[in-house]
Amino acid sequence: MIFGLIALVAEGRISPRTRLGQIYLGTMLVATVSAFGFIPSRGFDGPQFVTLLTLAFLFAGTFTLGGRLRSEGYFQTIVFSATYLELVVFAAGELLTRVPPEHPFATTPTDPAIRPVYVGLFLIFVIGVGFQMFKLRKTNEAIASPRP
Repeated sequence: MIFGLIALVAEGRISPRTRLGQIYLGTMLVATVSAFGFIPSRGFDGPQFVTLLTLAFLFAGTFTLGGRLRSEGYFQTIVFSATYLELVVFAAGELLTRVPPEHPFATTPTDPAIRPVYVGLFLIFVIGVGFQMFKLRKTNEAIASPRP
């Protein structure tokens, strides 16, 4: 989680072309694949579906072949930011079912008490992706228009 946050703050996005982005993607892949170990004990339910969605996002962002979307970075930025959102939502849900230890904020990650937290995280995600798109557009315009 920390590598994704550092990449977002330091580089403005998670990119597979930077060292931080590669570390984030590698650790996210390992963590996501290891989550399938819970299927025998818990069965296939919502968290495993999110795990499959995360894998799909990781592969789509990493293995998109050529074209405008990849070269400009818009598609990758959106899907890698979405993987970070999924990670933060999972962490928030788990944290709030354990803290404070005597009387946790919620009983399960699907507890209605957590919904405002999830909505807030989603709004932060939308604003963050919008800001990333704005920065990418400015960067791409600067590259496309040569200086005299």
